[in-house]
Amino acid sequence: MELKIVDIEKPEDMNFILGQSHFIKTVEDIHEALVQTVPGIKFGLAFCEASGPRLVRFSGTDDTIIEIAKTNAKKIGAGHSFIIFLGNAFPINVLRIIKQVPEVCRIFCATANPVEVIIAETEQGRGILGVIDGYPPLDIEKDSDVNKRKEFLRTIGYKL
Repeated sequence: MELKIVDIEKPEDMNFILGQSHFIKTVEDIHEALVQTVPGIKFGLAFCEASGPRLVRFSGTDDTIIEIAKTNAKKIGAGHSFIIFLGNAFPINVLRIIKQVPEVCRIFCATANPVEVIIAETEQGRGILGVIDGYPPLDIEKDSDVNKRKEFLRTIGYKL
């Protein structure tokens, strides 16, 4: 077995969701879930097929974002993995519905941070072991940091 690290390539502020599923139907079901949850959503989705023709399957609503998804899925190359890049939505807007798609087995991350995907490669293929999402903490939050966090969440409308 060989361990590899795959860097996710994307615009700095673009969010994405990386997960694992179990069936080719994933592409259509995730697409439908996204467009039904956020009208007018811009996204690109790519799925690595693990058997049969073993293609990178894709869908989405924005050609540029679809290309980003296809490029990253091909680099990851792990069977039954999927990656969704979001243009005008955030993971918090769609994560619950993605988790409810019957084919989805797990979510590795949902973030805009720089991400390294840790891949194990054997003679048979590749699998995702986990991800490095962002950077390690620098300190423990202080009372002033708690206040800033709470104020921020209320300013952007996620808390009352």
